[in-house]
Amino acid sequence: MSGLKDIVIALDEGTTNAKAVALDGHGNVIAKFSQALTIQTPREGWVEQSGEMLIAASVQVIAQAIAHVGAERVAALAISNQRETAIGWYRSSGQPLTSAITWQCSRTADFCEGLRRDNLAAHIKATTGLPVAPLFSASKMRWLLESVPNGFALAEQGEICLGTIDSWLLWNLTQGKAFACDYSNAARTQLLNLQQAGWDDEMLKIFHIPRAALPDIRPSSSLFGYTEGLNGIPDGIPIMSMVGDSHAALFGHAMGELGRVKATYGTGSSVMAPVTSAQCNIDSLATTIAWHDGQTMVFGLEGNIPHTGDAVAWMVDMTGLDALSKDELADALTTLPASVDSTLGVYFVPALTGLGAPWWSENARGLICGLSRGVKRAHLIRAALESITYQIADVVLAMRQHSDFTLSALMVDGGPTCNDWLMQYQADLLGCPVMRSDIPELSAIGAALLARKALSPMTQAEMKSYVSAHSTFHPDMQRHGRLQKRWHEWRHAVERTLEKTSPPVA
Repeated sequence: MSGLKDIVIALDEGTTNAKAVALDGHGNVIAKFSQALTIQTPREGWVEQSGEMLIAASVQVIAQAIAHVGAERVAALAISNQRETAIGWYRSSGQPLTSAITWQCSRTADFCEGLRRDNLAAHIKATTGLPVAPLFSASKMRWLLESVPNGFALAEQGEICLGTIDSWLLWNLTQGKAFACDYSNAARTQLLNLQQAGWDDEMLKIFHIPRAALPDIRPSSSLFGYTEGLNGIPDGIPIMSMVGDSHAALFGHAMGELGRVKATYGTGSSVMAPVTSAQCNIDSLATTIAWHDGQTMVFGLEGNIPHTGDAVAWMVDMTGLDALSKDELADALTTLPASVDSTLGVYFVPALTGLGAPWWSENARGLICGLSRGVKRAHLIRAALESITYQIADVVLAMRQHSDFTLSALMVDGGPTCNDWLMQYQADLLGCPVMRSDIPELSAIGAALLARKALSPMTQAEMKSYVSAHSTFHPDMQRHGRLQKRWHEWRHAVERTLEKTSPPVA
């Protein structure tokens, strides 16, 4: 980087917002712009988004950031993106086949169940590191090809592109000149051989995905392409990193230091721990590629939870708090749970489209149990917030089976972490410090740091100088002991959502 080119603009394309964050040469956030995104649920269990909307919002916020800092100062773009969401498009026109199928969508549950019946789950897990579940991209990509005439034949001929959202963004930012994804996103498709770090022929056959339809795989920190033909975005800006948003947050927290486990609190949550190898025999968790920094592949042990912040949003709607302003709602979500000593025995299991790690049941549905006459809105809101902490604790408990796993602190980021009551409850439940990034845009920061590493190689010590400060919530160990009973009762509530029920009689 020379002259005035000291700014990296990081696009953090999530499920509910597209954000562009401008960071200066010291890693400080100097500007940020955001555009809300919508989701559609056309059928029960289906969750999708317009691919055109994702691009329009992303281009808009990037252009705003560039206009704010001045194009002459922009050294590179970086991308962090919602993971597992799959989209297909026609190579010649760039038009999407259908809407993007988001990571929350469970429309491929029957196909996944068929894989289990065919006794393929263990082999898929051993090859890809991922349990069989509709969360991951491969079954979604298969569905996309089935949804259009001659989809499989066109894909075989290379006339259809299939990708995760990073590859869709890259294609559009470069006017179709670049078709690639990074290792972290490829590892979430269930098509990557984790040991060989390449598309696996046998997985492609199982999911019926032609290799010609898939992007090239590159290190997360590397040159992916150059901007071209976009309103408000000059041609020729290099795109120097792409990485899944949860992976970017892990990198931004502590550069993969062992024992520093990350939990991103968003619409759903990812709990990820850095580990030293791709080996994992814990059926309920995923082993994944955390990132490739251009020199080294770093692995991660992960549990994915579909509904955390989303669970609170649902309860907010159900209890009438959605009429409040944003600031009033934030205050209510802190004061209401603190205004009562407990939930009065209420537990909310937010399996709104199924349960993720460590339960993995796409057929489970949400449950509120323990209602009594004395239960008020404050108890229900508290139950929704507690459900976040219990779900994260469930994943951490499963992680303890891994020989490489240690927990010295839970590093947290995402919108719900602004709730001090929630953070203290999480610390007390786990019995370890919870360290909240003082900068909420941690996924963007992680992606930007990977871009800086590609622009100008730095040592690990130099990279750590960019890591932001954290606010620490220390556990009350006496309360930790008391909360174990509540956690035990929560798991009983989860088991009720997993019980098989007979279909209703007409």
